[in-house]
Amino acid sequence: QAQLVESGGGLVQAGGSLRLSCAASGRTLSILTMGWFRQAPGKEREFVAAIRRSGGGTYYADSVKGRFTISTDYAKNTVYLQMNSLKPEDTAVYYCAAAVRFAGADYLSGYDYWGQGTQVTVVS
Repeated sequence: QAQLVESGGGLVQAGGSLRLSCAASGRTLSILTMGWFRQAPGKEREFVAAIRRSGGGTYYADSVKGRFTISTDYAKNTVYLQMNSLKPEDTAVYYCAAAVRFAGADYLSGYDYWGQGTQVTVVS
């Protein structure tokens, strides 16, 4: 088992930035892919970004390309999501996820572990 804990959410004005962190503990060596998803009120959870341990390939949803950057610090077992140029439509609960296999970066069901989520609110 692996445990994921997110931090870094908050309230920010449109155009501002936030950096989310996700600290992994437990069986972290089994993790091959880490990702971020988000869920706005009344909407389904959607893919935001992912990064693979092998090769460091990154993947982004079209809605965040050029504004968000995912990165990892494997020494700290932490994945980050740098969010710039935030928009009100980015408001959501952001969830960190980890997978022990690569079934597709945006395939929600392919992730084995989930964090509890952190709220991001962008006001205009």
